[in-house]
Amino acid sequence: MAYPRSLEHLIEELSRFPGVGRRTAERLAFHVLRSPEEWAKSLAGSILEARARTVRCAMCEGVAESSPCPICADSGRDRGLLCVVEQPRDVDAIERAKIYRGLYHVLLGAWNPAEGTDRPQLTLRSLERRVRAGGIREVIVATDPDLEGDGTALAVHEALSGTGVKVTRLAKGMPTGTGIEYLNRAILADAFEGRRVL
Repeated sequence: MAYPRSLEHLIEELSRFPGVGRRTAERLAFHVLRSPEEWAKSLAGSILEARARTVRCAMCEGVAESSPCPICADSGRDRGLLCVVEQPRDVDAIERAKIYRGLYHVLLGAWNPAEGTDRPQLTLRSLERRVRAGGIREVIVATDPDLEGDGTALAVHEALSGTGVKVTRLAKGMPTGTGIEYLNRAILADAFEGRRVL
């Protein structure tokens, strides 16, 4: 038996989310139908509010309710440090860790030609303009420690090659609290390559 047209439309729309296939979209749709109407209205309102109130920051390309965003507007931050990340959620993770007080630049993706993301789709041009404008002494590349992240880090390095600014990459290696027997080859190789004197 086919689903009603309205339910099928909801499933189709939910399946457009990244990483959400047909089965997950069906589960989400039925969850929405089982939930109280007030929650469904609140969800719909939250989506519309987020679409209406958020903008991309003109400086860092991140998501905020104002431009410049609160981080870029904060005069107490180290304006000579620029941390390059793939997505706005990476900024949130670093900020929650309270380990960094510089500025950010969000690439809005990773270089992954297999999934259709190419260099021109990333915010590399605005990053290069920002660095060439002066005042940045170090660019910290904080892309994911995987094949796409490595390719993206290389693209950042190439984009900034003529600027004279120092470009570094976050260290990779063994995560704290994990036994060696549980680590894969790539993590172990990074750990050996990045070893330091005790």
